[in-house]
Amino acid sequence: MNRTARALVVAGPVLGIGALSVYHGRFVADERYDFFSSFRFPWAVGFVAALVVCAYALGIPGQRPSRGGAWVGALGAVAAGAVFLSICQLVVGSPLLPRLVILGASAVLVPWFVLCCRLADDVSRREREQTRVIVVGDLADVSPLWIDLETSPERPATVVGMMTPDEARLGPTVRPLIDAVVATGANLVVLDRFALAEATVVRQAARLHERGVRVRSLSEFSAQWMGKLPASELERASLMFDIAEVHGGRYAPVKRVIDVACGLACLVLAVAVAPLVALANVVGDSGPLLYRQPRVGKGGAVFMIVKFRTMRVNGAPTTWTTQDDPRITRVGRLLRRAHLDELPQGWNILRGELSIVGPRPEQPEYVAELSQKLPFYGMRHLVRPGLTGWAQVKYGYAGDNADALEKLQYEFHYLERQSLSFDLRIMARTARSVFGGAGAGR
Repeated sequence: MNRTARALVVAGPVLGIGALSVYHGRFVADERYDFFSSFRFPWAVGFVAALVVCAYALGIPGQRPSRGGAWVGALGAVAAGAVFLSICQLVVGSPLLPRLVILGASAVLVPWFVLCCRLADDVSRREREQTRVIVVGDLADVSPLWIDLETSPERPATVVGMMTPDEARLGPTVRPLIDAVVATGANLVVLDRFALAEATVVRQAARLHERGVRVRSLSEFSAQWMGKLPASELERASLMFDIAEVHGGRYAPVKRVIDVACGLACLVLAVAVAPLVALANVVGDSGPLLYRQPRVGKGGAVFMIVKFRTMRVNGAPTTWTTQDDPRITRVGRLLRRAHLDELPQGWNILRGELSIVGPRPEQPEYVAELSQKLPFYGMRHLVRPGLTGWAQVKYGYAGDNADALEKLQYEFHYLERQSLSFDLRIMARTARSVFGGAGAGR
């Protein structure tokens, strides 16, 4: 999602609600009032915040929806914001904002949000067309770039060519990399570790850089355009960065305060929905309300994770839990779709076993297996595991060892860039996944 479209999503409600509120106070109200010094001002700020949050959760403007989808998302965001304000008015027992402001803002913001979606879509399409990439490296390592850039890139780009280091090597009368860039109109060259070790390839890249062509290592390109570290670079890259939770002084205590607040909120919601879940289980699939399972946490310590049960009590074992696991009950499927099964983990958060954001904890037997197969897998246990995480919003479930390796690339990216702002970004994308079904969107 481009920054201009994101700024406009915020500016629209601010200007629309602000202008209508000022107009009502000066020209419409029976008793004139100054909006900015009235009790209505903080409620208008809350209405703006609700609209912006609802818009983001429903995929505005970053999901590039169809024309009908953009209108549905815009209508849903405005309706959800209006419902939020209506509930607040019922609780307080008095009208907080005039109907002119609520209805007028709703009428203006629906087409405004659609316009933001169109702008984001146009900018993204132009950036994809303008960022033309040639990759030099081992084809087995760089070929997945095609898929990554088509599925959920952080920044759009088009791969217009791939070469091995041998094919790109400079000769007495040939300069293959330079010629390929000229022929394809590429403006970004990506070099993997083998290409970077080839002096004649680096020499050509330097000449291209002098002409204004951008040059990136495969690690830098993957981090900036896909939000992960490539599998071929995990061992090398894992040695070259600090982890904020381990090496930073301020990050860990502030994050813990946020964890405690969010953990309490999760427990309150869990208690509120527990009677409904229990009743649904009686009707759908009788058994225990809660499910406990050992998981590996920080420092390799094993703890018991707590969730609402979503599987049959005597379900046949499988190697991995999948998105459409046959053991999931009908009630459990609904709980998972709404992510309500995760709420009891607020208890694990308060106990310090989980964080809100971090690598998702795995079962001990899988950890033992993956530690033998994946390079530096144990580094993910230097931090608290999370209720949600970068790998979850970018990739989802791991169904086998290949998926686990894919998720590890995203987890290393998170460890390298761990910060409060990144955590908030992941939490926002998780909310978008829950409410809009679009976790991987920008």
